[in-house]
Amino acid sequence: MVQERNKTSLIDRIAWNIVFPVVILAVVGLYAIFFAAENDPSHMGSPLKAMTMQAVWYLISLVIVILVMQFDAEQLFKIAPYIYGVGIFLLIAVLFLYDRNTAASTGAKSWFKLGPLTFQPSEVMKPAFILMLARVVHEHNQKFEHTIKNDWHLIGRILLWTLPVAVLLKLQNDFGTMLVFIAIVGGVILVSGISWKIIIPLYGAAFILGAIVITMVVTPDGRMFLSHFFKAYQFKRIDSWLSPSTSTDSSAYQLWQSMQAIGSGQIFGNGFGKISVYVPVRGSDMVYSVIGETFGFVGSVAVILVYLYLIIQMVKISFDTRNAFYSYISTGVIMMILFHVFENIGMSIDLLPLTGIPLPFISQGGSALLGNMAGIGMILSMKFHNKDYMFSTAGDF
Repeated sequence: MVQERNKTSLIDRIAWNIVFPVVILAVVGLYAIFFAAENDPSHMGSPLKAMTMQAVWYLISLVIVILVMQFDAEQLFKIAPYIYGVGIFLLIAVLFLYDRNTAASTGAKSWFKLGPLTFQPSEVMKPAFILMLARVVHEHNQKFEHTIKNDWHLIGRILLWTLPVAVLLKLQNDFGTMLVFIAIVGGVILVSGISWKIIIPLYGAAFILGAIVITMVVTPDGRMFLSHFFKAYQFKRIDSWLSPSTSTDSSAYQLWQSMQAIGSGQIFGNGFGKISVYVPVRGSDMVYSVIGETFGFVGSVAVILVYLYLIIQMVKISFDTRNAFYSYISTGVIMMILFHVFENIGMSIDLLPLTGIPLPFISQGGSALLGNMAGIGMILSMKFHNKDYMFSTAGDF
């Protein structure tokens, strides 16, 4: 009877409201990867092999989730600098050991290649970065009251820990991934307790700067100035985004075909596995087009609703835990997943430029899946250790 109660207690400590939507997205991912590979003449190997390899990555990620879930708030706080250090080391190492073929095709020096497998260290750096920012904010708020001076000090500390990541990603020419880290920083700052007297003008200035950059990109003089900061292939992606039907760049063809595929699905889709439009690199960057073509508008919206449900449940767990350190972690994870979803789906339907950002838990690829699942593991840790901290105050463990 004691063993039965212990088993029940363990099961109750797992946040199934987080697990179930991730499982649904994983099943959708396996389906989309199989039929993307089956209808891609350039794909090497069988569709079953592609789906099986992704299933193996899911199993590896499951081990990561279970492992991360064992760490409570105090343990996560202690290991944050070490995990961050490992991430920085990998970002430095890839600058010297990057795969030349991948760099030639993507323009980014951000991939290791180990035999048939490729690995992107920046994906592992994302949860490590979230953990470190959560520690920085929690540590600062424990020591200092929120005054204008102290809040600027906190922003300075956050930017100081962000700077090495930004520099290394710049050296890798991986601007798309850098945008994810910016979204994480923006979310953590928003919930860190910093005064709105700072946040409103700070975010307003960031919005104005973004608008200026976008304006400069579409003007000849502005583009000439920005050429000192961006690569030629990045400008080609902007041109593809602005005019996918007339641009001659390969990325424009990919985008145009994705739009054609999604549009052909109409309201209810063409049916399970029925694909007629060819889309390059469909299993990773453009995996959403498989959903749109086969399940139509209804299926596409259903996937978005699953993501929405997942985000809402993560927010609820954060509130239920009532632990400040956990709340900073959950905000970082939410921003990471939310930005991935927004950018990937946006670029698939020409709302946003192509950046190579994968769709969480669905796109083909192991390193992105590992990073996202590590984030899910940290979220699950909140519920798993909630009894230990249910009476903790906003600043205590």
